[in-house]
Amino acid sequence: MLDACVVGAGPNGLTAAVELARRGFSVAVFEARDAVGGGSRTEELTLPGFLHDPCSAAHPLGINSPAFRALPLERYGLQWLHADLAMAHPFTDGTAAVLARSVAETAASFGPRDAGAYRRLVAPFLPRWDTLIRDFMSLPLTALPRDPLTLARFGLVGLPPSTWLARRFHDDRARTLFAGLVAHVMAPLSGFATSAIGLVFALAAHARGWPVARGGSQSIADALTAYLKDLGGLVHTDYEVKRLDDLPPARAYVFDTSPTALARIAGFGRYYADYKYGPGVFKVDYALDGPVPWTAEEARAATTVQIGADSAEIGRALRAASREGRAPDRPFMITVQPGVVDPTRAPEGKQVFWAYAHVPSGWTGDLTDVMERQLERFAPGFRDRVLARATAGPPELAARNANYVGGDIGSGAVTGLQVLLRPKLSLSPYTTPHPAVFICSSATPPGPGVHGMSGHNAAKAVWRRLREQR
Repeated sequence: MLDACVVGAGPNGLTAAVELARRGFSVAVFEARDAVGGGSRTEELTLPGFLHDPCSAAHPLGINSPAFRALPLERYGLQWLHADLAMAHPFTDGTAAVLARSVAETAASFGPRDAGAYRRLVAPFLPRWDTLIRDFMSLPLTALPRDPLTLARFGLVGLPPSTWLARRFHDDRARTLFAGLVAHVMAPLSGFATSAIGLVFALAAHARGWPVARGGSQSIADALTAYLKDLGGLVHTDYEVKRLDDLPPARAYVFDTSPTALARIAGFGRYYADYKYGPGVFKVDYALDGPVPWTAEEARAATTVQIGADSAEIGRALRAASREGRAPDRPFMITVQPGVVDPTRAPEGKQVFWAYAHVPSGWTGDLTDVMERQLERFAPGFRDRVLARATAGPPELAARNANYVGGDIGSGAVTGLQVLLRPKLSLSPYTTPHPAVFICSSATPPGPGVHGMSGHNAAKAVWRRLREQR
């Protein structure tokens, strides 16, 4: 009998399996698709030789993850690549605000009236970042805070809506970049704890950068898988689990799935009926005949580029997708151009380009033209560089990854109390009604992102139970 079966070979499922295997437990992973990775895949979606990331592409939380940093993933081929700038946010006048490793460079891009306000915002937390991120990403009670005073201070700043934090700034340059950071989790700017979301992304960039993985995001999952196999773990692909009886006997079952899928497989009925999913995304992967022709010089030097003319436009786009049930006329977009630092992703002289915008859950329209018109405002002539494109709306994303219910790549809305307490209001979010069944997906704290911390935290609950049984 196995000690644990893990269902789903995304970053969280693989991390949970690794953590258990490191402690001497026998583990097997079962993945429905033909390859491991989940939201961390790399595929030729457009033309031969163009390596695209269907979901995650840039990894500020990955390089800062306490779980990943404790594992020898570099030994198994994971290499983080850093551009000159972590992120750029261009404006229609040809200038840009930036998120750089340097706090001073970032603050200077906001203008003289807001430079001091930004430095004061990050100054209390950056020197204590490693402890703060461990405490923040271990919530709720999976570990006692190592620095409760700093965590409490962070809570005072982070728990209010980001619109409150934006009042610290006089000009819209800083407000716009910060609004874009919040929008990475598709949360309305006025939502609970959205200040914390934006601040975590900013601090992560200053601490260790905002890199891409050499060769694509698949290398993260491949490194976890290779390490797991060296620890004696087994990985089965093309193995769809429809009910618990499809799995071999084990003392624990750990699910890197949506709460909806877990309830169906384990027979939990309506146990997770109150869990809310967020808006979907419309994703376009491009094969380009050269770099994106950004007007702003800073955007040419960054791997990640946020697209939104100002904070008001970003707010309208988020409201349209999350509250008004319509696709935005001028969408907020997150784009990644890995070719800035990774020439292995496309043939010589060519580029891959990754872009998505928010749309309502389950939306079935085509946003390609709207997205490209928005891009042309900041990169005139962009369409002339397009060799091929691969589009995916909410139905296609959900078909590709069952965790993306309605096209929600965060596996659950990051709103209200669900920002922190997910998938249910519980001090033990990784346990379920069945004592041998656990959940470790992005539907559990600390939530979306390729960081493995949901799997790491869930593994703690699992090995406590396994040790009690022994």
